[in-house]
Amino acid sequence: MTESSSANGTVQTRIAATFARCRAEGRAALVTYVMAGDPDPETSLKLLEALPDAGADIVEFGLPFTDPMADGPAIQAAGLRALKGGHGVAGTLDLVRRFRERNAGTPVILMGYFNPIHTYGVERFIDDAVAAGIDGLIVVDLPPEEDDELCLPALAKGLAFIRLATPTTDEKRLPAVLANTAGFVYYVSITGITGTATPDFGKVADAVGRIRRHTSLPVVVGFGVRTGADAAAIARGADGVVVGSALIDALRSSLDGEDRAQAGTVEAVTALVRDLAAGVRRAAKD
Repeated sequence: MTESSSANGTVQTRIAATFARCRAEGRAALVTYVMAGDPDPETSLKLLEALPDAGADIVEFGLPFTDPMADGPAIQAAGLRALKGGHGVAGTLDLVRRFRERNAGTPVILMGYFNPIHTYGVERFIDDAVAAGIDGLIVVDLPPEEDDELCLPALAKGLAFIRLATPTTDEKRLPAVLANTAGFVYYVSITGITGTATPDFGKVADAVGRIRRHTSLPVVVGFGVRTGADAAAIARGADGVVVGSALIDALRSSLDGEDRAQAGTVEAVTALVRDLAAGVRRAAKD
């Protein structure tokens, strides 16, 4: 079975400790996704700092990219807003570094695509990510066949490399997907892009059970979760619930006509996070 440790034996301690705490509380973890630099770096930092207090257990921080093929319109637009402001890899790492000055415990997972990392330089990126306080990576366009490119070097430096499993990942493919996965397994609950459909919660629970037969890692579920009720339904059968597009939509709705943050922008997002966190905790009581 796959274990939550890197190739050199270094355990991804913040991730493992978070899931252990959630298990001790009898509940799933809430994983929240926001785009780095959206709508501007300072607001993005305030939001990053506010998410744990609102109930997020783990934060996925999106790395802006011009061609996010797995993402729906909401996250595509968020990335373009960040890029329009000149935000990229260096700025994203700086935000995490500043976040770590006040928060040493919340895991931060950088989620994005390989092109910006390749342009930045893989070895430089890994070293800078570790120094900034990033715990793991989700790079959606690097399959297991390309593990030498980033996955194995990242694991060697203590970064978790988190892989996606989907409804089309069959029993033959699953072992390859899990081979070098660390931290947790991210199950994509729908076939398609983010934020475009609501999952069949019964089928999701069955899929999580199937994945658990192949790994001891926590299995978290994302894509299509928008409300506290959705989060509760997923939380009853998974180790974690990921919410992204709904939070991006809440942020976008709070911006002015020129996509600038307003006084209520951070609260617009954290209010939804509180509802999602309540749903996860309600599922534990049920």
